[in-house]
Amino acid sequence: MACERIMQKDWYKILDAKPSDSPAELKQKYQKLALLYHPDKQKADVPAGEVEERVQRFIEIDQAWKILGNEETKKEYDLQQREASLTNEWPLHAQIYLEDMSWNEDEQCYALSCRCGGNYTVFKSETRDVSLVCCDTCSLVIEILQ
Repeated sequence: MACERIMQKDWYKILDAKPSDSPAELKQKYQKLALLYHPDKQKADVPAGEVEERVQRFIEIDQAWKILGNEETKKEYDLQQREASLTNEWPLHAQIYLEDMSWNEDEQCYALSCRCGGNYTVFKSETRDVSLVCCDTCSLVIEILQ
């Protein structure tokens, strides 16, 4: 099965915060940025393009606070970030062209043996969307080249 890498916004970066910040520190950073970018606090002489950028920034700040300001959603986000970090650190075993993998007609998938004895498998339906494939036994990953 293919590994998933999901690009997600870094809510801490948006609030100029760190995962180790206390709830009070997070709230203080949110409030400072919210006041700075709130649409009602903008000066009248700000160019229209900049107003739109500031509104978008305020929306991001608000979204960040909704996630990081709630203990449950913050915990879930932190777990997702940790998982993504581990996924990004997985060792890349090889770069392989899809046509160099074995085709299994019955399973409708491409397969390649890993050095550990496990297999890298890419189903036909995934071939366009997948670039990284995890071994089904160990932590090695191959990159599928197009």
